[in-house]
Amino acid sequence: MPNHSNANLAQRDAAVIWHPFTQHQIEPLSIPITHGEGVYLVDADGKKYIDAISSWWVSIHGHAHPYLAQKIYEQALKLEQVIFAGFTHEPAIQLAERLLGHLPANFQKVFYSDNGSTAVEVGVKMALQFFHNQGQTQKRKIIAFEDAYHGDTFGAMSLGAPSAFNAPFQDMLFEVEFLPSPCDPEACIAAMREKMKDADTYAAFIFEPLIQGAGGMKMYAPETLDALISLAHANKLVCIADEIMTGFGRTGKWFAMDYFTHKPDIACFSKGLTGGMMAMGITTCSNELFDTFLSDDRKKMLFHSHSFTANPMACAVSLASLDLMEKPETWANIARIQACHESWVEKIRPHRIIQNLRVQGTILAFELEDGQENGYMHSIRDDAYQYFIKKGILMRPLGNTIYILAPYCISNDELEIIYSEIENFAAGLVG
Repeated sequence: MPNHSNANLAQRDAAVIWHPFTQHQIEPLSIPITHGEGVYLVDADGKKYIDAISSWWVSIHGHAHPYLAQKIYEQALKLEQVIFAGFTHEPAIQLAERLLGHLPANFQKVFYSDNGSTAVEVGVKMALQFFHNQGQTQKRKIIAFEDAYHGDTFGAMSLGAPSAFNAPFQDMLFEVEFLPSPCDPEACIAAMREKMKDADTYAAFIFEPLIQGAGGMKMYAPETLDALISLAHANKLVCIADEIMTGFGRTGKWFAMDYFTHKPDIACFSKGLTGGMMAMGITTCSNELFDTFLSDDRKKMLFHSHSFTANPMACAVSLASLDLMEKPETWANIARIQACHESWVEKIRPHRIIQNLRVQGTILAFELEDGQENGYMHSIRDDAYQYFIKKGILMRPLGNTIYILAPYCISNDELEIIYSEIENFAAGLVG
């Protein structure tokens, strides 16, 4: 009989696989997961883990959701893939129609790709070529935030502030100018005003709305973005919202942009788009932007494509995820999770080590303060990760920043288990 134990599968994996964001020299072997059940992942030895981070923020409805799986199966029996240049199909059309129905009215066109980084790359190319097609070739500069993270392809890396994520490639990235953290709104807005004195050289302003994810789950006020977008629009910049993490209910509304008055011109989506079931990316824009690519000159079209653009199965499961998002029960769960987070925050706020507690929708984050400098490379990260894994909880700290970003199906009791283990871990730090 074949050996499908944790130890056997982990050894086989180590012999042939290179994992993402993994230092294989010092990290333990990967845990083999055989199946998922709602908020749980189950390993080859039968141990269950509460997936407190939705497996990198994607599984918004939980694992192995039968309705989502059924829709993939049904679509696979009809059409699994077709080239999307010169051809189309109903799932892609229907998904664009329904998604645009939930977005602000200035979004009227959908461009499909296959992940978050590429959705961002498409958005940046749209913005730059928007001006190029109009002969405004001097508008090439892009503005982003300090501590930004927009993905790991070269263009997306360029948009992230210099860090360990992109250090080996820094001299190969295109130049981007960074605003101070939006958590310091006065300094951030003042810096944007200063840059707008030379506005004719800037093409775009890109941002993670309300929450900077990989940069440390930094949360900031919608009023700050309203001021920045207003300045950008007054000076003819294209504004790009990276909603890859924040989209589809994460912040308590359909999209983070629903919290602010001035809307972006381009928005990028992935992760929860398919309910976490398949890879897919979407970039949306206005007809005004789209129309600048219309010409008898083929050189003015958008030169971007992916082999799996608008994959029919990914479109079908995205439609199924929208079905679930449109149910009142989903929004009741989102509100319930936020209420649980806020209740625990009030309880734990006086804690000496659990500091800077913050909640936005279903996202809870805080720092474990032990006297070291905060940051992604903080030494507490590995100890915290291993502690929670042993307790049957998947957490993936960002250095000493701990966060919960669970599927919407998580129960209050399961949240209490997570809170309790956070308190237990912090108690060990106090000594």
